[in-house]
Amino acid sequence: MSDSESVSTRTDWPFDAVVIGASAGGVELLGALLPRLPAAFPSAVLIVQHLRASTRALYELYAPRCAIRVCEAADKQPIEAGTVYFAPPDYHLLVEADMTCALSVDDPVQYSRPSIDVLFESAAWAYRSRVLGILLTGASDDGAAGMTAIRNAGGATWAQLPSTARSVTMPLSAISRGVVDEVLTPDDIAHRLAHLCATPDLTDNNIPPHPDARAGTTEQSKGASHRHE
Repeated sequence: MSDSESVSTRTDWPFDAVVIGASAGGVELLGALLPRLPAAFPSAVLIVQHLRASTRALYELYAPRCAIRVCEAADKQPIEAGTVYFAPPDYHLLVEADMTCALSVDDPVQYSRPSIDVLFESAAWAYRSRVLGILLTGASDDGAAGMTAIRNAGGATWAQLPSTARSVTMPLSAISRGVVDEVLTPDDIAHRLAHLCATPDLTDNNIPPHPDARAGTTEQSKGASHRHE
């Protein structure tokens, strides 16, 4: 069965939005993940990737390679299923109550603009239990507070298995707070999204951290930088 066929036959997908945060190493990782999403993916996907303000628009890297629609978020743009929205460089991306994008030039959060926490917290407020937060590789604590907000709102949270991350600080910061439902390899994340996450209960807040979540990461985390790509 193809990914597009699996989309058309599933009716129990519990999320209206998937929000993804990444920093160091994220550009390459997203390049492996996004092309695996089907054109008919049943959620909106909103992404913050830490970048320098002068960086070219990220969506241009991925759009030619993806079946799903990929664009740069615009202020007041309606958020639609089957579309990936990238935060523009040097702008916070938020979700409004009417399910539109909002862009902000407020001060950086965790030294970053766009901030993962800002996106995740606004998505938790807007979507409540209908949002899935995914925190990937990165060398800062940005995203941990946002994952907490999603968890408290009843949504689901996944983090990249630290041993597979270029920079372990970001996923470890959320895992250490106990707010991650599942710790997954990049391939597992891509597969689960492409096949609509066929798992027993994605919002079970009693799911323990992956047993390998902290294993073998101490030395890596000691050298983690707080600079972003």
